[in-house]
Amino acid sequence: MAEERGTTERVLTLLSLLQQRQVWTGPELADRLGVTSRTVRRDVERLRALGYPVQACQGVGGGYQLGPGQDLPPLLLDDEEAIATAVSLLAGAGGAVAGATDAALRALTKLDRVLPTRLRHEVRALSGSVESFGGGRTPVDPEVLMTLARACRAEVEAGFGYPSGGQVRQRRVEPYRLVASDRRWYLLAYDLDRDDWRSFRVDRMTDVSARTWRFRPRAAPDAAAYVQEGVASRVYRHQARCLVRASAEVVRAQIPASAAVVHPRGEHCEVVSGADNLDFVLMHMVLLGHDFEVLDPPELRDRCRVLAQRLLAAGAPVLAGGAGREEHDRRTVGRVDDGVG
Repeated sequence: MAEERGTTERVLTLLSLLQQRQVWTGPELADRLGVTSRTVRRDVERLRALGYPVQACQGVGGGYQLGPGQDLPPLLLDDEEAIATAVSLLAGAGGAVAGATDAALRALTKLDRVLPTRLRHEVRALSGSVESFGGGRTPVDPEVLMTLARACRAEVEAGFGYPSGGQVRQRRVEPYRLVASDRRWYLLAYDLDRDDWRSFRVDRMTDVSARTWRFRPRAAPDAAAYVQEGVASRVYRHQARCLVRASAEVVRAQIPASAAVVHPRGEHCEVVSGADNLDFVLMHMVLLGHDFEVLDPPELRDRCRVLAQRLLAAGAPVLAGGAGREEHDRRTVGRVDDGVG
């Protein structure tokens, strides 16, 4: 049994060495492993039997090297490599790498599962020293993200404080998925007290904890679509639907995902958005530069007519025998002379 464990450890060490450098000679590997060249050849065959494409080249400059395979093999990391990888994944999960947020968090949860306790403190200290500038996602505590990610993975209840009606109330949820938008992190979860699905902004949570009570997963909505619809429309006083005479691909490139949901409708598309003021919806639709038709609500069509009359009046010729035009010209000249125009 001890001999088998020794062989396994040696083969894993050999795999780690092959991942560190492009080419190793047989004598070099034998020296590093403390075995004979014949044992190295046997261990190489063991790796090949496990699916690792270890290539052997003869002659000057030849040796053993790990080639590309069909699947990504497990990577063996030393302490420094594990810390650097975890910190880089934290940066990606925080939005530093465009398009990599969800993948970074999934990889981080896998690494977190096997990361030794002695390394967690170093990862936390290093991640606290990394900042970003400019726009981007609202910052959240990496520990909170990890707690929620672990709860989603382990299918255990989570609890946290969340503002509602001017007060912070305790929520009990069955966490399902973490969703990253272009601005924030959200948790899609089943709210046990409200008996329905809800999305929560992670940056608004306080006292986040994962509990030991396991739950049986429910039939869940599409996480990304549910959160996007909530962010773009459900949280606002008014919800609007417009048919736009342009393709979904073109319109999606013009509208942030957090501002509207774009559904393809043949060669055109339907835009679903929300606002507390319907005039803002119309302003953004006009600025897209495409013909569009208001589908819902009826009062939005009424606002179209009111604003159309207002715009027509604003573009009408100046009347009153040209007096209005002369006053306009005088004011314009005054602004130029003052250095404002």
